[in-house]
Amino acid sequence: MTFKEIYMASIEPTAEQFQQLVQDIAEPGALVMINLLRYRDCAQYPVGSEATPCTGREAYQRYAAVAVTKVEEVGGKVLWMGSVKTALIAPPDETWDDALLVQYPSRQAFVEMVSRPDYQAGAVHRTAALADSRLLLTVETALPTNVSM
Repeated sequence: MTFKEIYMASIEPTAEQFQQLVQDIAEPGALVMINLLRYRDCAQYPVGSEATPCTGREAYQRYAAVAVTKVEEVGGKVLWMGSVKTALIAPPDETWDDALLVQYPSRQAFVEMVSRPDYQAGAVHRTAALADSRLLLTVETALPTNVSM
């Protein structure tokens, strides 16, 4: 894997990561995507882009204006967004600006959304906005209630 591929893997999924999601598309049930976001000081749009220069946070707001509508179109919803203030358990060099929880009715709904051309057109703002990110697919599990010590 090249440096560029490693670097971009923290902003966009690798082909292998996306393929794994597609392979598991038949998994039933809702999921929540946990987004950890670190913004660039200045958004970095592709050469030739007509986007007005802005901060990374402002570019992410441009992305969110598109993404929230697309999430809702596939039956999902934004559950929560907040500023990360303190990392209690994390490597010392790992910092995040915001965390975001987005629920989708299924893996199929998520894949359908990110495959839409109008979503992809808006996603250029996400890529320009972020210095680093994590996107964690989670499914609900029950907490153990009868555990012996």
